[in-house]
Amino acid sequence: MSAPVSVIIPTLNAADRLGPTLGAIAEALFEGLIREVILTDGGSNDAIAEVAEASGARLITSPAGRGSQLIAGAVAARGDWFLFLHADTVLQEGWIEAMRSHVSLGPGNAGYFRLRFNSAHPLARLFETWANLRSRMAGLPYGDQGLLIHRALYTRVGGYPAIPLMEDVALARRLRGKLRGLDSVALTSAERYEADGWLSRGWRNFTTLMLYLMGRPPEELAK
Repeated sequence: MSAPVSVIIPTLNAADRLGPTLGAIAEALFEGLIREVILTDGGSNDAIAEVAEASGARLITSPAGRGSQLIAGAVAARGDWFLFLHADTVLQEGWIEAMRSHVSLGPGNAGYFRLRFNSAHPLARLFETWANLRSRMAGLPYGDQGLLIHRALYTRVGGYPAIPLMEDVALARRLRGKLRGLDSVALTSAERYEADGWLSRGWRNFTTLMLYLMGRPPEELAK
């Protein structure tokens, strides 16, 4: 595989969390499998510029909001494939082989990773199981599972929508029947669950998803 992949990471005051995320993809950069890393920043007041310079990433800016930032990253990207990652998602061992395998199948499908939380809390395993089951059975992976998609497929389905919430679910619904799980893990931060409480945060996420699927406007849900 040549170097067709642009990694796109939206950031907002995430400079202190990016180290492990960028470190996990360094090997693929050195091997020439990744063409570029784009940090799409929504107006941080931290050291994001220094992090971008030190890591060799391209830093661009856009209006704050994950949907808008992801859109801006895709517009700026030069690769044939896009790998969208959250700033606190760390790809685990075997992800390069999983990416190679997916890309070798051609541009017809998008791929996502299995979710794991960086927490030893017993409920973390339950929520991981639910998330991976939702992804596999309902075709609704979230953004913290990463998304590997060819530029042509991304363009054909309309890309991410510029909405304040549920942009990952909206794109997943557009990709119905064209999503496949990758044989590797995305380790993501459990910070919000541990701050809000696992059951409270989990219930909030579930009800927000259900309301969105029933047609509640994302602008209303964001409030």
